[in-house]
Amino acid sequence: MRTLVQAAVGFAILGLAVPARAAPEGRPVRAVASFSILGDLVRQVGGGHVTVTTLVGPDSDVHGFSPTPADARKLAEADIVVVNGLGLEGWLDRLIRASGTRAPVVVASTGVTPIPARDEHAQGEGGHGDQAVDPHAWQNVPNVRIYVANIRDGLATVDPAHAAAYREAAAAYIVKLDALERDLRATIAGIPPERRRITTTHDAFGYFAAAYGLRFVAPQGVSTDSEASPRDVAAIIRQIRRDRVPAVFLENISDPRQMEQIARESGARLGGKVYSDALSGPDGPAPTYLDLMRANLRAFAAALTPG
Repeated sequence: MRTLVQAAVGFAILGLAVPARAAPEGRPVRAVASFSILGDLVRQVGGGHVTVTTLVGPDSDVHGFSPTPADARKLAEADIVVVNGLGLEGWLDRLIRASGTRAPVVVASTGVTPIPARDEHAQGEGGHGDQAVDPHAWQNVPNVRIYVANIRDGLATVDPAHAAAYREAAAAYIVKLDALERDLRATIAGIPPERRRITTTHDAFGYFAAAYGLRFVAPQGVSTDSEASPRDVAAIIRQIRRDRVPAVFLENISDPRQMEQIARESGARLGGKVYSDALSGPDGPAPTYLDLMRANLRAFAAALTPG
């Protein structure tokens, strides 16, 4: 069983195990990101110097993703691959080997201090056991500053001719992250402490809870691969009633029926949709990471603020 430290750095070895291809000449860097949130961060830093392909798109579940031969071809053609790490992409190590890619792998979460998964049923990295790691580190804005710095440095390595542009874009984006952080703290400070309790589909908000003071209860663990049993659902309903949890939220990557049942039987308000592991489509309320965090914040505040 891996320790938290081993789980945090294990994926980074991938980036050292394959020789980098030559930097592109006269064309944008071809970047592949493992899922939509990372894809947006790469676009923010890369700008017009990078074209970005994501393996797991908007409104799709990275936990249960099944790669195809087309995904292996995307990696084979990439100049750089950006992944979350922390056990989120359990399928990616095999995909990278199958693709034969020579692109360096940037682990965006390198340098993040991981927190333990709160799923007592889990074992192993990003999944299950006493030393399981919660992979959803982007739910804490300071962690995303680290993601952005790692992406900036990775792009500068494969495309040094535009390193200054990547530094400038990263610095400008971090200013936006700082503004988001201030808004998060100010809004949550306006929610009465006794109402800062939420139920969501799976346990994707541990970093948010630790950073911003909301308490989250979920019938599933950190991965949507773990199905909540009827016993688990009944326990959640009892806990909602006991703790007077004001609101239950649906996630854009999950089947809504279970949460609708929990809201109905517990008496909690159905607070609407939140975005945990994926962006919305371009016409939705969360097409970028900044939009995702603000959409969630609006939903939480609307459901939890009295009146």
